[in-house]
Amino acid sequence: MGSKASILLQDSEIEEIQRETGFSPHQIVRLYSRFIALDKTNNGYLSREDFLRIPELAINPLGDRIVHAFFMEGNEDGVNFREFMRTLASFRPIQEKKTNDLNNREAKLKCEL
Repeated sequence: MGSKASILLQDSEIEEIQRETGFSPHQIVRLYSRFIALDKTNNGYLSREDFLRIPELAINPLGDRIVHAFFMEGNEDGVNFREFMRTLASFRPIQEKKTNDLNNREAKLKCEL
């Protein structure tokens, strides 16, 4: 983790964000690096304009809705890194702690026998 982004994030912050969001430390550092690159004004938050400069969002028909998801907490001025991570976490696949027979490979094998 020798990148500039890992230097700016404290280990305690990474651990807190990991607990809050479920992202791995490596993913958090990578996303922080991306966040820093998107923050063109170096003010510590991303504006709607910062998000709309992302080419993939600019051409995505759902781009406006995706950007709006980052500003739903009433933070119209901008999104800081923690808010950015919380919103990204809402797009992660749901991982239920309890498996059921429909997604349990061993149960499927027993049914086939």
